[in-house]
Amino acid sequence: MFDGVARRYDLTNTVLSFGRDRAWRRATRMALGLAAGERVLDLAAGTGVSTVELARSGASPVAVDFSLGMLRHGRRRSVPLLAGDALRLPFRDAAFDAVTISFGLRNVANVDLALRELARVTRPGGRLVVCEFSRPTFAPFRAVYLEYVMRALPPVARRVSSNPDAYVYLAESIRAWPDQASLAASLTAAGWHDVAWRNLTGGIVALHRATRPATAPAPR
Repeated sequence: MFDGVARRYDLTNTVLSFGRDRAWRRATRMALGLAAGERVLDLAAGTGVSTVELARSGASPVAVDFSLGMLRHGRRRSVPLLAGDALRLPFRDAAFDAVTISFGLRNVANVDLALRELARVTRPGGRLVVCEFSRPTFAPFRAVYLEYVMRALPPVARRVSSNPDAYVYLAESIRAWPDQASLAASLTAAGWHDVAWRNLTGGIVALHRATRPATAPAPR
């Protein structure tokens, strides 16, 4: 499915988010608190546009995605791109100072296993930021947003996407995704500590932050 949307994926995201996707990428970079030279994993990086944003911090990012089509369309970007499975990451334990996944956690086959794999490849004391669609906190706004997601998003996608049927899945997956507190609980269950979140754009998106315990063994 993601191979099929790769050609116009970045443009479609910008249109559907009314340009807010750029601000969400910046917020993710800021939340990670990256220092120059730190190694950071950008999981489910797609064409690497989010990885380019991370590189602006001076850190050394690597983009990983399951879709070869997305990676092919990202080859023009000057960041390392690697094919990999979120459930079996091709890295040694504690390989990264920080890890992040943006709008990809909904798409993995086993969320809990993916969160444990991210913890495994993060050094003790390292950081995680999950940027993902969530639940608007103001009830009237939430109702309007869900109406847009389920009714307006697929028709808009048909005008700009290279595979509009994929955006029917997108709408359904957003509506089915757990709320902020439920995702925080999943992070804690996967072994992450100091879990907190911050809402963006009224809760349409949430940034969940966490750290890997400094003394705990890598999760298995």
